[in-house]
Amino acid sequence: MSKIKKNSLAIKLAATAALGSLALTGVADAQLKAIKTATNISPSERKQGDEAHPQLMAEFGGAYNGPQAAYAVRVGQNIALQSGLSNARSDFTVTLLNSPVNNAFAIPGGYVYVTRQLMALMNDEAELAGVLGHEVGHVAAQHSKKRQSAATRNQILGVLGAVLGGAIGDSGGVIGGLGGLLQNNAMRVAQFATLGFSRSQELQADQLGVQYLRSAGYDPLALSTMLASLANQTNLDARLSGGDARSLPAWASTHPDPASRVRNAQTLASRVGGTGGVRNADAFLAAIDNVLYGDDPAQGVVEGNQFLHPDLRLRFEVPRGYGMQNGTTAVSVSGNGGQAQFTTGPYSGDMNAYIAAAFKSVAGNSAISPSAVQRTTVNGLPAFYSTARVASQSGQVDVTVFAYEFSRSSAFHFVTLTKAGGTGVFNPMFNSVRRLSAAEAAAIRPRRIDVVTVGRGDTMASLARRMAYNDYQAERFQVLNRLTASSRLTPGQRVKIVVYASR
Repeated sequence: MSKIKKNSLAIKLAATAALGSLALTGVADAQLKAIKTATNISPSERKQGDEAHPQLMAEFGGAYNGPQAAYAVRVGQNIALQSGLSNARSDFTVTLLNSPVNNAFAIPGGYVYVTRQLMALMNDEAELAGVLGHEVGHVAAQHSKKRQSAATRNQILGVLGAVLGGAIGDSGGVIGGLGGLLQNNAMRVAQFATLGFSRSQELQADQLGVQYLRSAGYDPLALSTMLASLANQTNLDARLSGGDARSLPAWASTHPDPASRVRNAQTLASRVGGTGGVRNADAFLAAIDNVLYGDDPAQGVVEGNQFLHPDLRLRFEVPRGYGMQNGTTAVSVSGNGGQAQFTTGPYSGDMNAYIAAAFKSVAGNSAISPSAVQRTTVNGLPAFYSTARVASQSGQVDVTVFAYEFSRSSAFHFVTLTKAGGTGVFNPMFNSVRRLSAAEAAAIRPRRIDVVTVGRGDTMASLARRMAYNDYQAERFQVLNRLTASSRLTPGQRVKIVVYASR
């Protein structure tokens, strides 16, 4: 969470849907069919992309400025040219995002995005090209335009209700209307870039991605191997969800059969020419070396069930079994009992006004009536809270704002959503907020990828022990390198490990 930005709960929860644009349920018996695609980037699409780009950059950590960025741009522009949308590389803006989330997406206007975290999970250049080709395929097939039309027809009832309601059984939305969320077209394009496509649209994008790989000279099987890594990462995330407090990517939770998707991508590859083509593993590993991995300490870090921010000098912890996802503007928390976000906003010493603004950012144009603001003290910090009961289609729900004054010009707050009377599930979290000492803040270090050469005495176990984690070292090492417990390493082989870096 950045120390200078504030966030809308609804926007952030929509935006942190990991790999939303890569998600699908595989169709094992896919048939290659001609897909009608656009042949240019229209002026209106260019304008949409130009307006939405800053919104997406803000929501996903901004651009990552390491040397990996130029590599991603080169590969992304090359694969985008295969789409026929333009024959000019400069018409495609490819951005490597400074985000710890496994994500990739594209929007009309020639804008293509991939996160450094997803890039770190890849093992060769062809896999990077396959993922970006899939995303460009969505744009070439004009899937976002069709999805926006369908959403308009269906009169979406609100991202807040749709996202948070899923955890508490609310299928109809908590607060009616999109409120201030879709105030402009840029915000609408940004939102739709990170929400899921239909099953058939995802299948088409996979087909186009595989075709782009073949036409660019890459191994068309690269998309299937990348999807296998994603499936393995999903399985590992499920095991870590209790101890590492990091929520499962939305693409995995909404499409629970990644294995069939891998098989489908293999089928597609065989139908466009099977195996063969460039993988460029050595060049890719050289490029990915030293990239930041996991949370950027400048935005705070997730360690176990704790969130720690060295610059803001604060910490809190979530209840056991709850997931936590850190973003540039907020920390999202989710579990069976409800969902929450921890964020900030402008503060001038008036806590009543601060809490009222927090409720307004959630409700948009909808009218809700919070209770009177109550005051308490949490670990020496002045704290204030208020709750509003809201009617939803599945019953009454409680929206609570719990805020803390860190100084006369600095405040932070949780916004939580639970079933009526259920706010107490977050009481341990509310009471865990405290300041970090200087020593605690100084001890927080970033992690990075270190590409190493396997030596004669190295084994899977010895290399895994070098991973900068206290748990699941072997499993993390295997997933990162697309290996299994029975894989054999050979001297001279290049593999990735995660190590601590100096701040």
